[in-house]
Amino acid sequence: MPVKQKEPLIMHPRPSSIVAALYTLRDLDTDVVILHGPPGCSFKHARLLEEDGMRVVTTSLDESGFVFGGHDSLVEVLEKVIERFKPKRIGIVGTCASMIIGEELHEAVTQVQPDVPVIEVEVHAGYRDNTKGVIMALESALAAGIISEAEFERQKALLKEATMVEKRHGAASKEYLEPSRGDLKYKVAERLLELMKQGKKGLNILNAKKETAFMFADINLAVAQVAEKFGTRVINMANLDENLGLPKNRRNAREIREELTQKGFEIHHIIGGLDEYPIAGDTASRIIGEKYSDFDFAVITGVPHALPMENIKNMELFSITNGPRQVVPLKEMGHKHVVVEIDLHPKTLGVNHIVESEFGATLREMSKDA
Repeated sequence: MPVKQKEPLIMHPRPSSIVAALYTLRDLDTDVVILHGPPGCSFKHARLLEEDGMRVVTTSLDESGFVFGGHDSLVEVLEKVIERFKPKRIGIVGTCASMIIGEELHEAVTQVQPDVPVIEVEVHAGYRDNTKGVIMALESALAAGIISEAEFERQKALLKEATMVEKRHGAASKEYLEPSRGDLKYKVAERLLELMKQGKKGLNILNAKKETAFMFADINLAVAQVAEKFGTRVINMANLDENLGLPKNRRNAREIREELTQKGFEIHHIIGGLDEYPIAGDTASRIIGEKYSDFDFAVITGVPHALPMENIKNMELFSITNGPRQVVPLKEMGHKHVVVEIDLHPKTLGVNHIVESEFGATLREMSKDA
């Protein structure tokens, strides 16, 4: 009888399925989400998402609700949401507390009978992979007729690969990952400037996850600007296909491309959409193998660990991430320089323009005296 491989125990905190469902509802242009659970559940992310224009309210279940149920509270909040916000689309998301006591979200919706679509996500945080929350939100969106079957299958395939990327070289790759701030930015910028002054050929790759591209793109822009100053040949790639993904992702890709174009940044190769970061690295790798395998260095922003090493292993790699636990896996892959843009995500919520990065600013400033 074959022995079933046991999944490794991962002890460091990882993203929650509830939060993943919230972000997916945001990407679906949901106006208001009701979190059916305790008032503090997912507080930080709920507040951040409000910066992105989506209202997040709670049924504020207390100890009494944990015992006797929160159906009446959910009905009351749903009615108030309709009256107060007049939303075009509503989401209702479960929490650990409401799901453990067996709350049926649909019963409240049936009782209230809203005249707008409601996406019900009966999710808790007890799943090993946070992508489960995304899939559950998408399943409900499909059932409500908000996305097509083809888009649902596409998203499912991307999520499966995103999970594998994290298990191979990301936050789910080790039992415990020590957080790190990475290499000093001015030291990394100094080495990059040195290579550019020597006339070395470089790849400048944006492979960012959704809205984080608003800041990662600034780094690629800075690299291109400095390369132009030194006459260095740099090839730019970006996962900014504005025709792919959920509504918000397509909109953000278009906004970033327009701003990059206005600033003179030429994208030589589009490698995917903003939700295709798990597979865009494969596209970039194929292009590199066909055309640029003799280049000297590569700057990779966003999700560098999604780019296979096969065709870049002989290059000097500069990687910029926003995950402190991503430093060790990237170093182990062979990325020589790893920079962390801490607090990147909160700064890119609710914006529709490129946000200045610390590394981009450092590179620009140091190039003045180079």
